[in-house]
Amino acid sequence: MKSRSNSLGALHPILFFAVMYVVVLFLSIFICSSLFYSLNSDTVSVGKQISVPAETNSFPVQVSTAAVVH
Repeated sequence: MKSRSNSLGALHPILFFAVMYVVVLFLSIFICSSLFYSLNSDTVSVGKQISVPAETNSFPVQVSTAAVVH
């Protein structure tokens, strides 16, 4: 009985590493671009604080409290 030989089986390790290389290359580009855009964004990060000038009233406000004594 004649056995069938498949040449694709010999290429299995090479094809596996080629596919893994493409997948890792795609993921590394995605991860690196995500990190780059998150670090160079225009939004305010957690460590930075923007000081807003306090609003000034046009007239002085006097505060008084009433105490009720029984």
